[in-house]
Amino acid sequence: MALSNIRIVLVRPTHPGNVGATARAMKNMSLRRLYLVAPEKFPSSMATDRAAAATDVLESAVLCASLDEAIKDCHLVIGTTTRSRRIEWPTLDPPTGARRLVEGAGKGPVALLFGQERTGLLNEELDRCHAMVTIPADKEYSSLNIASAVQILAYELYRARLVEAVTPRVMEGHEGRPVSQEDMHRFYEHLEKVLHQVGFLDPENPRLLMRRLMRLFNRAELDDNELNILRGILTAIQKYHDKS
Repeated sequence: MALSNIRIVLVRPTHPGNVGATARAMKNMSLRRLYLVAPEKFPSSMATDRAAAATDVLESAVLCASLDEAIKDCHLVIGTTTRSRRIEWPTLDPPTGARRLVEGAGKGPVALLFGQERTGLLNEELDRCHAMVTIPADKEYSSLNIASAVQILAYELYRARLVEAVTPRVMEGHEGRPVSQEDMHRFYEHLEKVLHQVGFLDPENPRLLMRRLMRLFNRAELDDNELNILRGILTAIQKYHDKS
């Protein structure tokens, strides 16, 4: 059940051969849920050829026009990257990231994101992530082919699932259900609107405030009770502001 709740998401892939090789890497490790966000060319005979005996994973791949569409029902999203960023995200090694995903998959859909071959994940795409995973590699040449990166992390997911099956972890600290990315997106819109209304966020000079706040709340991994409390606080602030 845990692996069936894990989706591998390729964001704007440009080379169909990488899509096919990704499907093969997934099937090797019992992963079946492939999501493709705005692929440059799919379906493709090249993808089918590279998939070998994993064409069933390709045929069941979910095509999405946007990343938000691909992860809207996910309560945990982890991105992959090799580059440092101006605003740091919590960064995990592959085994730790795999454990987080397998544990999260026991509660609902989770996603592991891979960016476009040339650019990787953009900052706006990382805004949707709770954490990042970096695969250690030679500093002189640390960029991995997407399918190679998928294979490494798929292997770690498979290993983490085997450990989880033997020693299941008791989930603590949350009483409610996990919050989907769609719910979090609505919360961020509400938060930004209130911050504008009270004058805390200058729309002419927003700097990186919302990105930092999104990173903060993503790191907290809110449940629905906690999110409802926050939305209630924002609504109360709006009502007070309108009366004053």
